[in-house]
Amino acid sequence: MSNGTAPAAGTKSTPLGKKIWACAITFGLIGQIAWVVENMFFAKFGQDLFDTRGDLYFTVTTLMVILSAVTATVTTIFAGGLIDKTGKRKPFITFGYLIWGVTIMLFAAIPIDFSDSSNWGIIAALVILDCVMTFFGSTANDAAFNTWVADVTDVTNRGKVNTILSVMPVIATVLVFGIGMLTYDNGATVTNDAGEVIKVAIADRDGLLIKLFFIIMGIFPMVGGVLSAFMMKDSPNIVKNSNPDYFKETFYGFRPSVVKENKMMYVTLGTVCLLGIAQQIFMSYLINFIEKTLGITNYILPLAVIIVVGAVITGVLGIFFDKFGRKHFYFPLLAILIVGAVVVYCMKFMDSAAYLPILIVGGSVLLGAILSISGALTASFQDYIPKGAEGRFQGVRMCFTVLIPMALGIGIAQAVGVNSLDAHSEGQMKPPFELFLAAAIVVAIAAIPLIWVVKDSDRLRAELMRRKDAETTAAEDGEAVLPEQTEDTAEQ
Repeated sequence: MSNGTAPAAGTKSTPLGKKIWACAITFGLIGQIAWVVENMFFAKFGQDLFDTRGDLYFTVTTLMVILSAVTATVTTIFAGGLIDKTGKRKPFITFGYLIWGVTIMLFAAIPIDFSDSSNWGIIAALVILDCVMTFFGSTANDAAFNTWVADVTDVTNRGKVNTILSVMPVIATVLVFGIGMLTYDNGATVTNDAGEVIKVAIADRDGLLIKLFFIIMGIFPMVGGVLSAFMMKDSPNIVKNSNPDYFKETFYGFRPSVVKENKMMYVTLGTVCLLGIAQQIFMSYLINFIEKTLGITNYILPLAVIIVVGAVITGVLGIFFDKFGRKHFYFPLLAILIVGAVVVYCMKFMDSAAYLPILIVGGSVLLGAILSISGALTASFQDYIPKGAEGRFQGVRMCFTVLIPMALGIGIAQAVGVNSLDAHSEGQMKPPFELFLAAAIVVAIAAIPLIWVVKDSDRLRAELMRRKDAETTAAEDGEAVLPEQTEDTAEQ
């Protein structure tokens, strides 16, 4: 799979085999199930606990998102270096997924009913547990699993795999939301004195159903850890980092010389970063936006439709990427994202009867667009990684895809949200429509680095195919092909 150009005539996609596909889909999905819980339900849990406590509604979400993003990035930087050092991926996935599940279950211990004097104690508990959960998840998934994917794919099939993996978060979202409606949100509506059915933040004041939700969700990563012990194998072609200076090599991807030699990788990640900032502006508030702002309490069916249609769009575009090249689709997809986000903002001025159909149709197209462009850019990032440095560059990826987007995105959301508090100074908070207008502006800025990604696509494709042909020829002749060395890689 190329960075953007159409495959050369006669070029065939390298077959991956059923076991690799099974592992990619299974552990990709399980990992995303855990991240959906962390990114959306941990945030929802914090928002619901502080639903009627003013600024703390936004503050708890901001602290959780930013500090967990820092934890994820720092963890992946050091874990990625260790993974390259050991030349192993599977042990980190197996044990990491097992403990990851346990940390999710620990959220069942957070008190549901508490006094105002305990506000900051509850916030501290939420943030600490979120960071602990993120530590193990980032080690197992962000560092080890993503490195494993880079190991087992090449330029001819990397786009397909990453496009399929980009659908995993939305499939996971449907699954998690479905379980959440049967547990976390079960009975979360009441009838007021006027006979109106309204949504309440915490319906189960004893927290039994909420505790059950976190326990069930923790089981998934634990099962994934057990399955990986039997299903997964490390690639036989791993290039182990033999440099004895672990700490120096851990920050390999942050060296100025490495940045200079791989500048297009960082331009590609810059594009991903801007798209991530836009997504993070509204993502942590998405559930409550649908439920409270739009007033759609039974969201699981329309959400399922959105995800199925969005997945189909993504799958079809993945085929077109292989046939015609990614670069032809980048800007049309970007335009769809901008227009779609503006339309969601404009729903503020529409009759509420239009909310559901716009949510289903617009949501499906937007989802397909963002998954497709994310999968394509992720494959491009992997195309740029120097051989033997797959693990160490995962920390760099996390800076651009998690740390910066979450910190800036949630910061923008906080500013937009607090600015809207005067509209609902009493009672429950409602995430404002303006979140999507802010997201549209950031997506538009992403067009700037994307221009350079498209321009470099032909050169990258030619270089990667040359390397692949050389490796194929050497393999046929029974010779070993060593990765090309630069001044920095020669010392490894």
